[in-house]
Amino acid sequence: MLQTIDHELLRTFVAIADHGGFTRAAQAVNRTQSAVSMQIKRLEEDVIQRPLFQREGRQMRLTSEGTTLLGYARRILELHGEALNTLREPDMVGRVRIGVPDDYVMRYLPGILKSFSQSWPLVDVEVQCAPSSELLSRQPGSLDLSIVTREVGHEIGEILRQDETVWVIADSHAPHEQSPLPLALFEEPCFCRSHACNALTMAGRQFRVAYSSPSLATLQAVVGAGLAVSAWMKSLVTPDMRILGEAEGFPPLPASSIVLLRAAGATSPVVEGLARHIVEGFRH
Repeated sequence: MLQTIDHELLRTFVAIADHGGFTRAAQAVNRTQSAVSMQIKRLEEDVIQRPLFQREGRQMRLTSEGTTLLGYARRILELHGEALNTLREPDMVGRVRIGVPDDYVMRYLPGILKSFSQSWPLVDVEVQCAPSSELLSRQPGSLDLSIVTREVGHEIGEILRQDETVWVIADSHAPHEQSPLPLALFEEPCFCRSHACNALTMAGRQFRVAYSSPSLATLQAVVGAGLAVSAWMKSLVTPDMRILGEAEGFPPLPASSIVLLRAAGATSPVVEGLARHIVEGFRH
C-alpha cells in the first residue's frame, strides 16, 4: 500500500526550514518544541527514512534529501490550502487594495503576502506605496486597508505594534561627530522628523537636514554611505547600522505606533482575510 505524508508533518518541516530551528518553528505552528521534534523524528524515520536536517551550531541545515522534499512540501501545502479554501469559501476571490509606506514593505510585507497567498490564492492584491500622511489623505474608496505610522496617543484604527524611534548611522562611519550634524530625514509632514529636530534643538546640538526623502530606501542608502545620521523605528534598523544613544549625545525620541485602517464599508471576506494576515504578520 502506498504510504502518504501527513500534511501537518510537512507544515512543521517547512516551518523548521524557514525559521532555522525547532524553537521558532514551534511558535510558528503553535506546538511545543518536543512535539515538533517528535514530528520530525516520525517524518525522518517512519516516512522518508532519510535524515532531513543536519545541525550546525544552533542552526538546522537541510540535507540534500531535505532540500528535495522542501520543494515538494511547499507545493503540496499550497495545493492543500487552495483546495480547501476554494471549496469551503468560494467567495474568497476578487481583489483587495492596500496602502503601505515603503518603510514596511521589505520588513513586513513579503511574509504577510506570502501567507495570505497560501491561504487565499485566488485573491488579487493591489499594493500602493506612499507616505503615511498621503495614505491618510487618500480619497475614500481608493483603498480597502492602510498601514500607517501614528504618534503614540493619537492612534486611529487597530494598533499593530509600537516601536522605539532611534538614531542610526552606518556601523563603519562617524557622521555623528561632525558639526553641524548632517541629518537624513523623511520629508515633511512627518512627526518623526519634527521630534528629531526638536530633540536636537533642546539638547543644544547644531544640525542641518542634509538629505530629505519620502522613501526609507533612500534614507537607508544615504546612511549606509556614511553621509548622515537618521532616525526611524528600531525594527527597521539593518545589521550594518549602529544605534546612537545618550552616551553619544543623542537624546531619546518618542515611540511610534503602526496602525491598520479599514475603509468605511470595506467589510468583505477578502478584506477581512488580508486584515487578519496583516495583524498576525506584525506580531513577529
